Amino acid sequence: MRNAFGTLAVVAFSLVFGAAQAADFKPAVIYDVGGKFDKSFNEAVFNGIRRFTEETGVEVMEHEVANEAQRRQAMERMIRRGATVLLGVGFGQADAINAVAEANPDKQFSIIDVFWLDQPNLRQYSFKEHEGSYLVGVAAAMKSESGTIGFVGGMDSQAIRKFACGYVQGAKSVSADVTVLQDMTGTTPAAWNDPVKGAELARRQIDRGADVVYQAAGGTGIGVIKAAADAGKLAIGVDSNQNHLAPGSVLTSMVKRVDLAAYRTFMDAMNGEFTAGIRSLGLAEGGVGWAVDEHNRALVSGEIEAAVEKAKQAIISGAVKVHNYEEVSNCPF
Repeated sequence: MRNAFGTLAVVAFSLVFGAAQAADFKPAVIYDVGGKFDKSFNEAVFNGIRRFTEETGVEVMEHEVANEAQRRQAMERMIRRGATVLLGVGFGQADAINAVAEANPDKQFSIIDVFWLDQPNLRQYSFKEHEGSYLVGVAAAMKSESGTIGFVGGMDSQAIRKFACGYVQGAKSVSADVTVLQDMTGTTPAAWNDPVKGAELARRQIDRGADVVYQAAGGTGIGVIKAAADAGKLAIGVDSNQNHLAPGSVLTSMVKRVDLAAYRTFMDAMNGEFTAGIRSLGLAEGGVGWAVDEHNRALVSGEIEAAVEKAKQAIISGAVKVHNYEEVSNCPF
């Protein structure tokens, strides 16, 4: 009973504290193209924000951009509305947040998937997606019966080619003979929100023999997952745990903990612990990983699980170095 009363007291304190802070502390987030319910990248950020609000009682001002031109406008509008800390979602918001942070040195800013800016009031989160992609590459190559697997990316960029190259390297560590088909959806932000095109690309790869297709394409990836399930093949999800989107047809998901980046940004700002600089999160930091749950448990054999865990430990120890396409723009595998 004491524990129950203690828990209630903590919750009550958090809510009161949150209400007291609301006047001076106003967090805001700008989701990128695709929206906060894209079942992928943006939605993972939303989950972190929801956790923050549930624990503190502090509401976060939100905006979902429909196109590139809205990014800076939305950030400036949030500042005018009183935002004291603002989170930008995705590398596409780099230029906008850099300009707005420079113009508002008394505010705090944070951005996910950026590491090259230099503002004293800006925190940048970079993830080692190549490490997590290596793991799912191992799983895909081991699960494949055809010896051909696929990758469908969203907007063609160094960031997405980092996913692809890590995936290829992981697959090739299982078998040098595995074939990895690759397609990018487009070259503009619209590539993140085109599930029809995602399905089309996945079907093309399946027609060419792919029986496992990894997508790193935001909302576009929903089409990839559906196409694989419809064809009786397997997909691999990304960012959020997407195993539940097609139970029995999603081999696993490469989980990227952008939810933690969002949660920590606002918690640190609220508690007076916000610091600028770059935070790089990989396997060792718990920033990326792979998902096994009730929706894909039957697909993941003990042999696959053991091999992925062995690869994970080898990467963490430094015995295996995963190629980072953002550092060296080629994929030697």
